Amino acid sequence: MLVLGIESSCDETGLALVRDGVLVDAVLASQADVHALFGGVVPELASREHLRFMGPLYDQLMARQGLSASDLDAVAVARGPGLLGCLLVGSAFAKGLCLASGAKLVGVNHLLAHLLAAGLEQELVFPALGLLVSGGHTNIYLFESATEVAQLGRTLDDAAGEAFDKCGKVLGLAYPGGKMLDALARRGHADRHLVPRPYLDNQNLDFSFSGLKTAVALHAAAHFGPHDWPRPLTDPADAPQALCDTCASFNLAVAETLEAKVRRALDRHPQVRHLMAAGGVAANSLIRERLTALMAGRGGAVFMPHPSRCTDNAAMIAYAGWLFAREGRCHDLSLEAVPRGRPIPDDWVGSPVRT
Repeated sequence: MLVLGIESSCDETGLALVRDGVLVDAVLASQADVHALFGGVVPELASREHLRFMGPLYDQLMARQGLSASDLDAVAVARGPGLLGCLLVGSAFAKGLCLASGAKLVGVNHLLAHLLAAGLEQELVFPALGLLVSGGHTNIYLFESATEVAQLGRTLDDAAGEAFDKCGKVLGLAYPGGKMLDALARRGHADRHLVPRPYLDNQNLDFSFSGLKTAVALHAAAHFGPHDWPRPLTDPADAPQALCDTCASFNLAVAETLEAKVRRALDRHPQVRHLMAAGGVAANSLIRERLTALMAGRGGAVFMPHPSRCTDNAAMIAYAGWLFAREGRCHDLSLEAVPRGRPIPDDWVGSPVRT
């Protein structure tokens, strides 16, 4: 079964081909330089860039593989959550391909695709917990299988990735701030008492990182001046040690908070021995180390995509689409794009794709 995956939920335009669960090829156009001028993603600009890139990327990918639309068994598209205008560009393109070629249409929950992406590199084992740590979401899921998923905890305000980027902006780091903050943290010495571990004095599995962002902002205002380092900071070598130590302290607080909630979820589901972790923040070196050590200490294992696949990409959409399509989870052309803040409906139709 050959599946084309389309990703356009935010500021990355991606297309990928997966055949029988194996990645064949992928193309990607990043908008990071465009949005860096504004210090964050501008939805209208992102939509226009998707529209500009989508067709040429598709032509490039198919020509490189010597394929045409008639060779596709299914087209998988990120239907949400994300920026509505961006999602509509991808879904309209996917529907057009399916209408023209007769391929099955598969709408993919972008969040679950992040977690399932590790299956491109290793065989997933279920049941498993899923920890999604991205710019817009920090959620915990229980996976009974690739298609049977229950959400256990969610983001209440700022997600971990949002806190990374906002703290990076407060500290004068180049956009996107999360990557630079991680690089500086590796050069710093963490102080466990500098910032709090947010939203742990409870019994739930939800997350809230807004207080952590505020704590870093207050610390920066009290201890750093506007000329202590070049702003925006683009070279870690220009950072003073005090800045690196602050980044290390913030990094540790996020890692320990995620670890504490995952441990709590594992205690409540003792039958689970495996963890899938993904999302842009899952590329963070300390978080990967802490989660790996946590699961090893419990006699289990953690499945994480390569750091290059932790951010938004089409390979994860294509792979999730392949998993869903082989189980008969497809859609008709009435498929709706779902913006952030609305639940993804369980509106599957059709029958398994057999080739």
